[in-house]
Amino acid sequence: MKELFVKRFKYYKSLGDKSFEQLSDEQIFWQYNEESNSIAVIMKHIAGNMLSRWTNFLTEDGEKPWRNRDDEFVNTFKTKQEVIEYWEKGWECLFNALEQVQDENLYSTIYIRREAHTVLDAIVRQVAHYPYHIGQIVSIAKMLKNEEWKTLSIARNKSQEFNAVMKEQFSKPEEPGNSSPICFQNSPEVRDEYK
Repeated sequence: MKELFVKRFKYYKSLGDKSFEQLSDEQIFWQYNEESNSIAVIMKHIAGNMLSRWTNFLTEDGEKPWRNRDDEFVNTFKTKQEVIEYWEKGWECLFNALEQVQDENLYSTIYIRREAHTVLDAIVRQVAHYPYHIGQIVSIAKMLKNEEWKTLSIARNKSQEFNAVMKEQFSKPEEPGNSSPICFQNSPEVRDEYK
């Protein structure tokens, strides 16, 4: 089970990575208006959440007393590199924490803001939370790059070609193929090119 979550999180991280690597320093700090968040701020929030939720997650509440969530929505970075370093720190904390997940503790009780969760539920909660914000990053980046955007999925108007390639590559006479880059095909292991 742990391996499945690690692979899912790595996939969503890669979408964020591939989005902001296309952007300049100026673009990563761009925001539509005062009520909107820049990509830098969204990345700061995701990493801040990760550091709070996953530090000593089996023994301490996921909302740490040292966390200042409101400050996560204020840009304090000067360079894109600073943003990326903080982003990586959050992901490292998450992946290190997931190494502690075992079948024996998957249904153990942990707390987030004093609300009881199983370890499994806490992970699922974050599998929903992080992609929500990563989708925001992708959307903003795509708008900023416009026609220079390098797609992260199937290119526009190329679905039939993509499906034909996937069908040819993965279909077997006795079972249908699976065209999703993050889905699993009759196996607990993800396809080789997405490991």
